[in-house]
Amino acid sequence: MRVLWPQHFWGEDREAELTGLGEGLDSVFVRRFAEVTDDQWATADALVGPSPPLQYLDKLARCRIYVKPAVGFDDVDVEAWGKKGIPVCNTPDYGTREVADHAMALMLTLTKSIAFHDESLRADPKANWRPALNPYGQRLADCVFGLVGLGRIGTAVALRAKAFDMDVVFFDPYKPSGLELALGIRRADSLAELMGQCHIVSVHAPLNEETRNLIGAQALAAARKGVILINTARGPIVDIDALHDAMEDGTVLAAGLDVLPEEPANIQKPLIAAWAGGEAWLKHRLVVTPHSAFYTPQSLRDIRLLSARTAGRYLRGGRLENCVNEAFLKARR
Repeated sequence: MRVLWPQHFWGEDREAELTGLGEGLDSVFVRRFAEVTDDQWATADALVGPSPPLQYLDKLARCRIYVKPAVGFDDVDVEAWGKKGIPVCNTPDYGTREVADHAMALMLTLTKSIAFHDESLRADPKANWRPALNPYGQRLADCVFGLVGLGRIGTAVALRAKAFDMDVVFFDPYKPSGLELALGIRRADSLAELMGQCHIVSVHAPLNEETRNLIGAQALAAARKGVILINTARGPIVDIDALHDAMEDGTVLAAGLDVLPEEPANIQKPLIAAWAGGEAWLKHRLVVTPHSAFYTPQSLRDIRLLSARTAGRYLRGGRLENCVNEAFLKARR
């Protein structure tokens, strides 16, 4: 049996993939989709890699599984794969700690005015040596920390926030009753209820039609004035134009964004233009990182190894893990 990596980004280093796959399976690594031959598509028993354009789907004569080396799969047409009878699996067990750490880092950067002080001191080390100036901060133990979504990463963030003695509350209508008791946190019954009580809100939901622009004008209007918003999930969950307006009128005091609706950053968007241009009203209030929350050398190896392991386990013994299109597979059957 043969596993095809149709867009392998990591050069000649294939140790992680081969270790995860295990013995007894052949591997084919290709740099770009367009360079994969018709024979390679046709003889692949499994695909591991970014979502291939649908034009290649009909070339898969014997493919039994597709594994995306990522947590998010909103760019995959899971129904089309399901109609073809091919399970689609993601890789949710990598980067959990990295993204949770990054969410906390963005929060701390703002609540402790880290970027503010660094930039101010570089401008004038003497005049701006103002240790008592912390424009966005409060004692974290006196703050309510809100989570939109309580999956793996949201749970990891909740535990980190609890370690700072914060009052942690979450909104996730798909989580069973009692989970809050197991974690020692609180549950909000609606997004508005969450937004109205939190000093800091951190987004950890998947992107789908239900969550697209979930943090928009309505949610932000319900927010406690002076809230700090953190997003390390998916950019389109936050309506960036609504965020611009909420920051301009002071509803949102500050924001830390690792993800944006358009990446790289679209300078035509008012909020991004104001940030990039150093406009006075926004200065020091917005911290942006380049969708880098997931990355460490360790997480990069994890994603390569674990996605390969998912494919290998299924081909070798029929063990299907992390399938995200099961409903479409059942419909086909």
